[in-house]
Amino acid sequence: MSSSRGSRSRSRPARRSIPWLLWPALGLLGVVLSVSAQAPAPAPSRPVPGPSPAAAPPASNPAGAPAASAMDRPLQLVNEARQAFAGVRDYSCVLLVQERVRGQLQPEHMIDMKVRSQPFSVYMRWLGPRQFAGQEACYVAGRNNNQMRVHSRGILGAVGFVSLDPRDPRVMEHSRHTITEAGIGNIINRLAQAWETERQLNLTQVNIAEYQYNQRRCVRVEAVHPDPSGGRFGSYRTVIYFDKENHLPTRVELYDWPRSGGAPGGELLECYSYLNLRFNVGLGDATFNH
Repeated sequence: MSSSRGSRSRSRPARRSIPWLLWPALGLLGVVLSVSAQAPAPAPSRPVPGPSPAAAPPASNPAGAPAASAMDRPLQLVNEARQAFAGVRDYSCVLLVQERVRGQLQPEHMIDMKVRSQPFSVYMRWLGPRQFAGQEACYVAGRNNNQMRVHSRGILGAVGFVSLDPRDPRVMEHSRHTITEAGIGNIINRLAQAWETERQLNLTQVNIAEYQYNQRRCVRVEAVHPDPSGGRFGSYRTVIYFDKENHLPTRVELYDWPRSGGAPGGELLECYSYLNLRFNVGLGDATFNH
């Protein structure tokens, strides 16, 4: 099955810590390379004409059943994603990722990505920007002393793959997350935890609409949070696209709280899109052992 084709958001981001929503790592780039720009990919299309349902705020239930919540529909979508992903042994895709690191929005990166569920394994090979093309990183949980293997390009790549701690300071200086946090399964788990907490707090405003996204029907969930006080929320807005065919979250956007003179909807913090998804393709050890 093919996923939605994502792109860079129209907003321009700002950096915050995001303790609950964790995505793929780009940190190995900081070990050997600097960053350059890449042309933007197409933006998500507008909503499909028709009503844009938004979950209602919680209301009391005299019968004693749990009160309705704005988070009920998002949690339902996450549960459907979890059920669908339970049958995924492995998958391949093209990952588009853009992060704001140390206050600077990095260029969008295109990565050939392969993931296996058991043991959790990740392989990444950079397709762009051009000066990063050919870089590789892989990780297999419980192997190689839980270190990732990194292969640079050019002269530095002549030595082949080298081992590196996923949380090495050189890695985290240039990325928000580690390779151990990569993949759709981690997205589903973090969303489930965060949205269940938000259901209990009863402070999130939810907007839900059906979108035509890269010629595929998606359910777009926008969760808007009131304020950053108390560290209860990691972002002002979280926007998730659930593919209606495979039920999986195939695009994620996070935005910072609006600032004076900035974008009204907040500046982009992170954006991840999973393209050309193919499931249960039979990825073996040879894909991840380097």
